[in-house]
Amino acid sequence: MLNRLMIAAAAVVLTAPLAVAGPIDSACARSDRAARNGQACRCIQQVADQTLSRSDQRRAARFFRDADKAQEVRMSKSDADNAFWARYKNFAAAAEAYCAR
Repeated sequence: MLNRLMIAAAAVVLTAPLAVAGPIDSACARSDRAARNGQACRCIQQVADQTLSRSDQRRAARFFRDADKAQEVRMSKSDADNAFWARYKNFAAAAEAYCAR
């Protein structure tokens, strides 16, 4: 019985960080960028949690897979895209300032 409890506790501890990772953290961790690291990805996610809605986070996470998507949004004439881009720029500046320390 004690062994089962230990195994169950270990499973919870080992999988908890995966369950709480946000979309930015997950995308960052999966990216093929040479400079990526877990600490930086977690920091960027913390800033995203403070500055972007969950929907905006999912949208921004796509930029890690396809940088051309960011360019499309940036160049868009859509009011919704322009509003998102303004929020994204605010997030990016905050992440750069906060996570570069």
